[in-house]
Amino acid sequence: MKRVIRFTSLRFLMIPLSLLLILAGAAGLYLRGGLNLGIDFTAGLTEQIQINPEEVTVAIDEVRVVLSGIGQFDLQVVDRPEKQEFIVKVIAPGDEKDFQEKMEKKIFDQLAVAYGPENIAILQSDFVGPRYSKGLVGQTISITLVALALILLYTGFRFHFIYAIAAVLCLVHDVLFMFGVIAVFQFELTTTTIAAILTIIGYSLNDTIVIFDRIRENRGLMRDADFETIINTSITQSLGRTLLTSLTTLLAVAAIYIFGTAAIKEFALNLIIGVVVGTYSTIFIASPIVLGWQRFIEKRRKKRDLKLYGRPQATALAPEARERLEEKKIEEKKGEEKEAAPEPVEAHTSLTVTRVQPTRVQPGRKKKKKKKR
Repeated sequence: MKRVIRFTSLRFLMIPLSLLLILAGAAGLYLRGGLNLGIDFTAGLTEQIQINPEEVTVAIDEVRVVLSGIGQFDLQVVDRPEKQEFIVKVIAPGDEKDFQEKMEKKIFDQLAVAYGPENIAILQSDFVGPRYSKGLVGQTISITLVALALILLYTGFRFHFIYAIAAVLCLVHDVLFMFGVIAVFQFELTTTTIAAILTIIGYSLNDTIVIFDRIRENRGLMRDADFETIINTSITQSLGRTLLTSLTTLLAVAAIYIFGTAAIKEFALNLIIGVVVGTYSTIFIASPIVLGWQRFIEKRRKKRDLKLYGRPQATALAPEARERLEEKKIEEKKGEEKEAAPEPVEAHTSLTVTRVQPTRVQPGRKKKKKKKR
């Protein structure tokens, strides 16, 4: 077999590094004033407009100055700058009525004064109400929690409870890391972003399940090896498959990011970040959690045996291995007893039975005494 890479030896470096990056993301979230919520999560108007490029040449900064009179808004370029297509997003107050009609008219009037009404085209206009946006936030949180709960149940049923907890913690690590990146760089959080996060959860879970399945197989094949060696061997055997899958996925997503438009670019960028983080957490986070938990259980078992029996009992890294160890001891004990037992002696002498004739004893005759004359 090829050389085994000791990935678990880096757990004391990688796990603190992940925690540090997550804390940095939380600090960025606080310093930036929260997430950059899109119209999907904050009620408002999204309008896509085009200024005729054949008649007028404008830049995004000029359009932003022209629309400064409508209040707080967000402006993005769609596709290539030469097409002069823009998306205007305006957050709606919660108590204002007829916001959509008023804001659409205000945007068109501002642009018509600057560039002429004949050069302004409204390509698309979408409005999200306050009630819908609040319901969407609740549904997003519920869907994410239900997905994590189902993953926990499936992994616990398929493998072991320790593996299920490690898989869910790995997914929570990925989600927190992505939210940290979104908060620090102020990427817009929309339903497209949530779709990308859920996609990464499935992708990361798939890689984790592959490694856990290999660990389960190697525990039956490598019975004499310790659990850390089994984990490192399993990751090494799955490393080629993991890297090739991640690389091919990154190539496809990078093409989407390069040739896509504004919304598609954001989706592809989130996927790129998620694929990298998911591959990293599968190798350096999920399996070390299983190893640490297993060693913690082993230490508790040794303390319990020491308290009950006065000396540490023979324990193994898993119940199956412990049973195999007990069976091995019983077989060794039987072998020792068999060697110590004396060999049975076979008798090869034959007995000859001789018939003894009984001797007849005749009664003795009385001797006649001679009379003396």
